[in-house]
Amino acid sequence: MAELLLELFSEEIPARMQNKAANDLARLVGTGLKEAGLEFEMARGYVSARRLAVVVEGLPTEQLDTFEERRGPRVGAPDKAVEGFLKSAGLTRDQLEERETDKGSFYYAVIESKGRATIEVLPGLLSAAISALPWPKPMKWGDYSARWVRPLHNILCLFDGNTVPLQWEHLSANDQTFGHRFMAPEAIKVKNFADYQARLKCAYVVLDAADRARMIKADATRLAEAEGLTLKDDPALLSEVAGLVEWPESLIGSIDTSFLEVPEEALISAMRSHQKYFSLSAKDGKMAPRFIVVANLRAEDGGKQITAGNERVLSARLSDAKFFWDKDREKSLESRVPDLEKIIFHAKLGTVREKVARIKTLAAEIAPYVPNSDVELADRAALLSKADLTTEMVGEFADLQGLMGRYYALHDGENEAVATAIQEHYSPLGPNDSCPSEPTSVIVALADKIDTLTGFFAIDEKPTGSKDPYALRRARRHPTGAGEWPSPAADPDIYRVCKFT
Repeated sequence: MAELLLELFSEEIPARMQNKAANDLARLVGTGLKEAGLEFEMARGYVSARRLAVVVEGLPTEQLDTFEERRGPRVGAPDKAVEGFLKSAGLTRDQLEERETDKGSFYYAVIESKGRATIEVLPGLLSAAISALPWPKPMKWGDYSARWVRPLHNILCLFDGNTVPLQWEHLSANDQTFGHRFMAPEAIKVKNFADYQARLKCAYVVLDAADRARMIKADATRLAEAEGLTLKDDPALLSEVAGLVEWPESLIGSIDTSFLEVPEEALISAMRSHQKYFSLSAKDGKMAPRFIVVANLRAEDGGKQITAGNERVLSARLSDAKFFWDKDREKSLESRVPDLEKIIFHAKLGTVREKVARIKTLAAEIAPYVPNSDVELADRAALLSKADLTTEMVGEFADLQGLMGRYYALHDGENEAVATAIQEHYSPLGPNDSCPSEPTSVIVALADKIDTLTGFFAIDEKPTGSKDPYALRRARRHPTGAGEWPSPAADPDIYRVCKFT
C-alpha cells in the first residue's frame, strides 16, 4: 500500500473558506479514487492561509483487473447482429461463449480489463478534483484561463515517493513546497507526508488548523493568566484567526482606559470584527483594558513593535466607537423613530417605520393574553424597538442592534422593561440563544415575529427546502421557548390576534 500527497500552494485563502475547501478537496479526491476502483484507508484534508493539502493513505499501486460479462444475440442469430455485438465488445467470434438459459441459447462475451498503474490514473482524477472545487468567488489572474479562489503558484504531488505527472492548466506537479512567507520563503523538497509536515514546521508553518488553534488558545490563556485576567471564549474568532496565520505568535497589548466608558459589547465588537483581537476580562467579569493579538511571525524584539503598532491601530478604531457612542446619545430614541421611514424593510412590505406601526398594533392585541403584562409599556417598547437602526453605532456594527437600543433607552430614562424589550425582541437568534422571559419582551418579540411571518407568507416569500433568507423558520419558534406555534384548534385566541384565521 502507498501514500498520495497533494498540496496546492497559492496566495492567501480567505479564512472563512478554508475548512470547507479542505473537506471538499478530500471528498473530491476520495470520490475520484473510488470511481477508479482504487480503495484506500483514509483521506484527510489540511489547510492554512497559503496551502490546501490532502493526504490519502493505504492506496494500492495499481488497479485490480476487472471482468465484465455481456449477453449478446441468440445462437443462430443473423451474422450482422453477431458482428455488431463483437464490434461493441472488441472480441472475435472464437472468443464468444454459448450458454443455455431459460430463454434459450445466447452468445456471451467476457471482457477482461487489465488494471492500470495507480500513478497513471491519478493525473486525470486529481486534475478533475482541483477544477471541481466549489469556491464561492473564484478568480482569474494574469493571462491564464484558470479560475481558482486566489492565484495558484505551485502543485506538490507525490505518490509512493514519486512525483505524479499531473498537469493542471499552466502548472506541472513537482516534489517541492515553500515555507513561511517571511521567515523561510525558500523551496523545500519533500519525500512523503511525514517529511512534508516535519519540514514545514521547521520552516515556520504549522499545517494542521486544529494545532494552530490550540497553540493560539494556550498562548493567549498563558499571557492573560500572567496578569490575573481571563481570556474570553470565542470559538468562531479562534477558528478564523487560526486560518489567518501559519506560525501563530500571541502578544498582549493595552487599551486606553478612557475607552472603557463605552459599552464593552461595542468595544469587543470593534476589536473582534475589524481587528481580530481577543478580549480579556478581569476578576469581576468586566472587560479589562488589555487585548490579545496574534501575529504571523516571530519578531526579533519579542513582538514589541508589533504590539505597539496594533495598540495605535486599535486606539483609532475605538476612538470611532467612542465618537459614535457620544454622538448617538445627543438624540433620543423617540426622535429617531421618524427616520425609520428611510429604511426599506422589504419592497413589498414597506419601510421599517411601517413595520413598527404594525408591531404596535399587534402588541396591543397580544398584551391581554400575556400574564403580568402592561399595555403601555408594551406600546412604548414596540415604538422604540427598531429606533437604534438609525444610530451610528449600529450602522457600523450591525451585530449590536437591539443591544445598543437598550443602552440608549436607559440613557433616555426609559423604563427598564422597555429597554430590556428593545434588546430581547430579536431573540432567539439561534438554537443556543435564550428566549425572552419578561412580559414586555415576550409581547414585542411575538408581535415582531408574527408580523414577519404573516407578511412574507402574504407576499408568497415562503421558505424552501434549501433557502430561508428571512429566517422564517426561526421566527416560527415560540419566543417564550415553548416550541413551535400551537395549532388553531389548540389555541384559537392567539390565531385570532395574529389574524391567521
